[in-house]
Amino acid sequence: MNDSINHNGISVCHDGKENYVYFNLTPRPRPKSRYCQYDYRTTDGELFSTVAPTLEKCRARRDQWLIERAKQ
Repeated sequence: MNDSINHNGISVCHDGKENYVYFNLTPRPRPKSRYCQYDYRTTDGELFSTVAPTLEKCRARRDQWLIERAKQ
């Protein structure tokens, strides 16, 4: 199984889609060592990436980014 959301360091996220994967910072799972790597690409191709403890926090950051982006 391939858990990567990138290929050779480049995001494979398609326009208008999100990709995410959970990973551990330590070899053995411990509290607060599990994180979510998250990519979202807008329909016009701009990429948003973040890492947070949960998918919900990643999506909240994305939503805030989209709000700020719309103001520009």
